[in-house]
Amino acid sequence: MAMSTPQFSVKLAESEAELQAAQRLRYQVFVEELGAGGALVDHENRLEKDRFDPYFDHLILIDEDRQGGVMEQVVGVYRLLRDDQARAVGQFYSEDEYDLSVLKDSGRKLLELGRSCLHPDYRGGAAMYHLWNALAAYVFEHDIEVLFGVASFHGTDLQALAQPLSMLYHNHLAPPDLRVRAQPDHYADMNRVPKDRLDRRAAMVQVPALIKAYLRLGGFVGDGAFIDHDFNTTDVCLIMDTQRLNEKQKSIYTKDVAR
Repeated sequence: MAMSTPQFSVKLAESEAELQAAQRLRYQVFVEELGAGGALVDHENRLEKDRFDPYFDHLILIDEDRQGGVMEQVVGVYRLLRDDQARAVGQFYSEDEYDLSVLKDSGRKLLELGRSCLHPDYRGGAAMYHLWNALAAYVFEHDIEVLFGVASFHGTDLQALAQPLSMLYHNHLAPPDLRVRAQPDHYADMNRVPKDRLDRRAAMVQVPALIKAYLRLGGFVGDGAFIDHDFNTTDVCLIMDTQRLNEKQKSIYTKDVAR
């Protein structure tokens, strides 16, 4: 779809209308496009939501030039949960999938990322750059030290994902002080292909763009995958330690951050 350069702005959702616009975009991407479901999904109003939404900050990307009001103008979403907010809800979202003890016991300031998505018309362009810049400003404002969250491969066939999962395990496994582990009842081994039989190029083709972006920034993966049947995905937990980013990576991540 040919587009003129969008007029983007990024903010935290402040009203019910802005939150519902974020949930509408999530419905379009996760439910309609990727086949997700969930106990609180509102199919009648086309809203993807869950019990954690009231506790999260919702970073929304707005194309000011789109017609149709805020429901149509929100074209990108990131869901953010600081450790102080997680205490209010009683857990992090991803604790149902991963044992986060190694992070929670570290005494460091944590931020959980989730529900990242873009409207199909805005993928592969500047939209994600704007969202990431705003995320970097949020990290700076709240003195966040470790970012983490689940990221997904589409589908639940572990054999079909053997190459990329094994590549992540062999090349990007988190060091022990960051190595969260999939909950024992749901642990799926990512070490499915020996390192000497990896086809790195073929594996990287299967890795979603968001995961590749985190890896370029110096991100790691936890131990074990999680099969999410509600979302029709295979999840890995990504962890990024701001202290471990080298200067080049830091400049990419914090470039043009508004103080």
